[in-house]
Amino acid sequence: MTNTVHNLIILGSGPAGLTAAIYSARANLKPLVIDGALPGGQLLGTTYVENWPGEKSILGPTLMQNMRDHAKHFGTEFLSETVVKVDFSKKPFTLWTDQDKQLQAHAVIIATGAVPNKLGCPGETAYWGKGVTTCAVCDGAFYADKNVLVVGGGDTAMEDASFLKRFTNRITIMQIGDKLTASYAMQQRVINDPDISFMYNSTVTEIHGDKDHVTGVTIINKKTQKTSTMDIDGIFVAIGLKPSTELFKNQLAMNDYGYLLIENNTQSSVEGVFIAGDVADYRYRQAITSAGAGCMAALDAERYLKG
Repeated sequence: MTNTVHNLIILGSGPAGLTAAIYSARANLKPLVIDGALPGGQLLGTTYVENWPGEKSILGPTLMQNMRDHAKHFGTEFLSETVVKVDFSKKPFTLWTDQDKQLQAHAVIIATGAVPNKLGCPGETAYWGKGVTTCAVCDGAFYADKNVLVVGGGDTAMEDASFLKRFTNRITIMQIGDKLTASYAMQQRVINDPDISFMYNSTVTEIHGDKDHVTGVTIINKKTQKTSTMDIDGIFVAIGLKPSTELFKNQLAMNDYGYLLIENNTQSSVEGVFIAGDVADYRYRQAITSAGAGCMAALDAERYLKG
């Protein structure tokens, strides 16, 4: 516990949080970044990033380490803990961490990001880490020449399937709708690949295994309502994100899906609390847009603190 009141505390250390840290540190605000449960954000679970300006191709973890080093260079402090409670009802704002630390700040930037959704079907929990995963980069190498299923039709699913091609040529992409929702560029990576097959209007209703590992799934066709089984060695779940905003219920305004509501570009419903990245962005969800939002939040926080 400390009596120090920080100028600015930034929650989250993905592209939004670290960009906010770089800008606010350069403005001599001496920001404190609280890493949270996933230091570095979702890019730690990606391979090559090919749409970051100035980098033709860079590993996600490398990009995040570069950003972290950049923020440290200008004086950002880091705390490898997770905030479990906040009080934005009075100033200075108060935050509590999972290590029983109590912190106070004149301004806060929320950049806690989002986490992947899960299927929620029988067998998913039992076989999590035993054939069920949301990280192709982390676990793809375990499935050399294996039969794998990628569940989802968006950019993440396409990226997962493309990455898995390094290890196996037996890949199926399953989409609950009748067409993919991924961007055109991401679809082109996989759509004509003879090693990748597609199942539409389908979803997994149960995951089966031998107690040690996944062996198959039960599938239902949403149009015909017919069920079938499929032998599978690994399942990569890529069905979207859930914003990490549970902490802010009854503290900040949010929509029915849990995304924080923004006023005047980065302002939350509480003056002095700013928002950046996937906690509010359910449309673009790109590292570069999150970084841009982090920049804006830092500039707005600087103006607020000076005012």
